[in-house]
Amino acid sequence: MPQQTRNVTPGPHEHAVRDGSEVLLVPRDWELLPPGDAGMTRRVKAGGPTWTVQEKKGRRTFSRGVWAPAARIAAVKKDLEIERAKPAYAKRRQADAVRRDKKQTAYVEDFHGAVFAFLNFASDYESLANRLATAVTKHATPVGSGTVARTERIPIERRAESAVIAWMRHQTTSYDDMKIARVKGQRREVRRMLAEKSRRLLVSYRAGRPVDANSCPLQQALVKK
Repeated sequence: MPQQTRNVTPGPHEHAVRDGSEVLLVPRDWELLPPGDAGMTRRVKAGGPTWTVQEKKGRRTFSRGVWAPAARIAAVKKDLEIERAKPAYAKRRQADAVRRDKKQTAYVEDFHGAVFAFLNFASDYESLANRLATAVTKHATPVGSGTVARTERIPIERRAESAVIAWMRHQTTSYDDMKIARVKGQRREVRRMLAEKSRRLLVSYRAGRPVDANSCPLQQALVKK
């Protein structure tokens, strides 16, 4: 068993994991490497068999660490400490951070533009569209947020649309306080109905129709923000 690399889930106690329906005991000479240091995790995994512990909550999957031989973890840790103590490592890290910041800034700008284009409000509501695009972008684009805006599996135009609808669901409806029956498909149906309600509201602004700011859930949500 230890010779096989596996993706597992937490077991019934701290020294056991589950591989499907099978409960596996962790080898005595292994230890759990906590998540958080991608470089160390990558090298430990590259050194031989490991058991990666993952736990799914809702639609998201969280890493709970990697089981691997304690000796290997100690050796990798020592090598990394020596490497990271060198000036060249600090310079490379700084350059990487600058590059990531530039990439993130560019993406935020592109995403804001995509949201604004999706809204396509009439000229009388251009200022409102910009405020909404800013609010949605601020919520959806932070690195690690886990929102649809961070996925590259769909075009940015669809990401923008989904982000707007998700923002409106939480900010302009009572979705967060709803008591939804634990029936398969029920939550999805509620989200679909709320999405249609949000889309109808957006149509009013695209058409330039008069909207009472005091009773409009969208404008009231932006005031609170």
